[in-house]
Amino acid sequence: MADNTFLAGQRPWLQRLGNLRNVVRQEMVTRQLAGHLPRGPLRVLDVGAGQGTQALRLARLGHSVTAAEPDGRMRAAFEQAAAGLTSAQRDHVTLLATDLAGLASVTQPTAYDVVMCHGVLMYLPESRQAVAGLARRVAPGGVVSIVARNGDAMAWRPAARHDWRAALAVLEETRSAAAEGRNARYRNEIGVDARADTRTSLTADCEAAGLEVTDWYGIRVASDNVPVDEPAPEGDDLAALLDVEERLGSTDPYRALGTLVHVIARRRG
Repeated sequence: MADNTFLAGQRPWLQRLGNLRNVVRQEMVTRQLAGHLPRGPLRVLDVGAGQGTQALRLARLGHSVTAAEPDGRMRAAFEQAAAGLTSAQRDHVTLLATDLAGLASVTQPTAYDVVMCHGVLMYLPESRQAVAGLARRVAPGGVVSIVARNGDAMAWRPAARHDWRAALAVLEETRSAAAEGRNARYRNEIGVDARADTRTSLTADCEAAGLEVTDWYGIRVASDNVPVDEPAPEGDDLAALLDVEERLGSTDPYRALGTLVHVIARRRG
């Protein structure tokens, strides 16, 4: 995607796919989206599909998935993960070497029942144009799933780590951004400059694009203060962690503290 800052951080991202924070993130997206999926089989578009975690999970459930990913290294990781599909499942997966801006040349408008864009918006200069592009690809009554950095809770991670100076710096950036009418910016833990959205701003972007927000969730409410390379626990400990995160991510007031915000919207009929 134009001006996508993620490319500089792809190597550490791929190296950390099995860490605690990524495992929690991917599982929460799967659980939170599951309750909003229409009856299948579905036509799914994953924009900025990366290594394909969500796209391939839906393919295993029998849905037809088109994954758009502009970066060659990420597509290679996707293809490696797709090797675990059955031949029938693989036949229903299309991987495109394109980004959101290039979709118009390779897909039809309103072609998909589900459009996903997870962990992409924070690397783009702004969100409204991107959300409008997602809305043009979803069928009437279809679902759009967006995961973005939660600008309302940016200071929570450093505060939970007792890094008071960092928390104060984030609070000051958030205040300045609001006063200047812009999105707050930050340097993330794969070493990339990024941008945060808020639930309010994403809701406005969705409404401007003809989408109605039907629900929202927090992701990584209580498990974000660990080191970036912290391994995921196993067995019952992991199961309990995921269940707690699922409950927190859908319950007020906790969900507002998620490092990521997950917005579910539908295109009006």
